[in-house]
This record gives sequence, C-alpha cells and structure tokens, in this order.
Amino acid sequence: MSFSDPQSVTYPAPISATVSLPRVSTGDGKSIYQSADGLTKLTASNLYSKRTRRLLRLDYTKISADVFLPATNVQKNMAAYLVFDLPTTGFTNAEELAVYSALKGAMTASTDALINKLLGGES
Repeated sequence: MSFSDPQSVTYPAPISATVSLPRVSTGDGKSIYQSADGLTKLTASNLYSKRTRRLLRLDYTKISADVFLPATNVQKNMAAYLVFDLPTTGFTNAEELAVYSALKGAMTASTDALINKLLGGES
C-alpha cells in the first residue's frame, strides 16, 4: 500500500518553499514521490529480511556556483532520512511509534538544538 498521492514537503527558511511531490514510482515495498523539477524526492520503502527495515528519505538538490569556477553552476544534493531497524516480531506498532516519538522529542527539543549540534559535528 502506498501513501496518498501527491505528497508535499514544506521547507522553512532559508529555502522557504512548499513542494508538491506526485508519485513517480511504486513497487516491491517502495514508493518514490518527486517534484516536477526533480530537485526534491521523497522515498518510502520497506525491506523484509532477517530484520525489517523501514525508511523515509528526503533528497534535496540545488543549483549553485562552483566554488572553483564561480561562473559555472553545479548541482549539489543532500539527503536526510529516518530508518527503523526492527526484529521481525516482538514490538507492536504502538511501541515502535513510542520510540520514534521519544527520538523526535529529543531532536526537536530546544528549537532543534541537538540536530543543530550534530550538523555542526558534535556527538
């Protein structure tokens, strides 16, 4: 089963944009939603093996000047993703959601201070 189509993401400043992401691919436990310009992509996937891995990934691409050739524009991309690594049995959806909520709370507390520090190289 896939998420509703289209999905959307809202980037706060400094990007400041809401982007519609129609589904462009689906199959084998994976769906991809992508903007018309191809600069934003959301991937949701589920992999079943000895453990279950559930992934939600956001890829962002921008066009900017090359550091060494300022007159030349190049694509720069990054990704942020969340992975749930689960045993095949033993946890309920409610327990999995509780662990996620605890992590989300730690990440967003004090205006995203923990993530800001992580992105600054702290651990």
